[in-house]
Amino acid sequence: MVDETGLGDHLADLAASGQRCAVPPAAERIRARGDQRRRRRQAVLTSGGVVLTTALAMGILSPAGFGPQPAPAAVRPTAPGTSWFVPPTPAPGEEYASEFGYVYDGVLLEGNTVQVTVKQLRTGVVHKVAVPAQTPVEVKQVADGKPGDMRLGELLGRLGTGPRWVFAVDYDSEGRIQSLREAFWLTVK
Repeated sequence: MVDETGLGDHLADLAASGQRCAVPPAAERIRARGDQRRRRRQAVLTSGGVVLTTALAMGILSPAGFGPQPAPAAVRPTAPGTSWFVPPTPAPGEEYASEFGYVYDGVLLEGNTVQVTVKQLRTGVVHKVAVPAQTPVEVKQVADGKPGDMRLGELLGRLGTGPRWVFAVDYDSEGRIQSLREAFWLTVK
C-alpha cells in the first residue's frame, strides 16, 4: 500500500537535514578553519605591530637592525681608559635620540656641573658624562613614587647609590644630553 500522507518523504527530508547540521560539509569546515587562521594571524600581527612600534619609539630596537647585516669590520683594540660609547644621533626629522641605561654615581663638579655614570641597558657599555646640574629630569620612583620634574643637581644623593634606576637619556644632534626621563617600569627593586 502506498503511503499517501507523504510521511515517508517528510521523514527522509528531516533525516537529511539533521545529517547536514550534525556534520558540516567539507567546504564549510575548510572555510571555518581558514577564518579562524585569518583571525589568529590578524591578532598576532596587531599585537606584534604594537610591540614593535613601542620598541622602536623607546629606542630598544632600531629599524637599521632589520635585514641582512654586513660582517663586522676588524677593529683595533683601544687604549685603556677609552670608552666604546658613541652617543646616539636623532633620526631624520627627530629632535632627540634616546638610550636606556642605569644612571648612577652622581658627583657635583666645579662650575655647577654634574658627572654621572651611565651603563647602557642594551649593550652594558659604561661611560661617564658631565652635564649641567640644571638638566631637567622626569622622575617617579626616584622621588618616592611621586611623579614630577626635577633638576639633575637635586638627585645627587639618590644617584650616588649605584645602578638602581633606569633612565631614558635624551641626546641632541651634537651628542649633548638634553634631559633624562625615568623608565620606572624597568626599575630594579
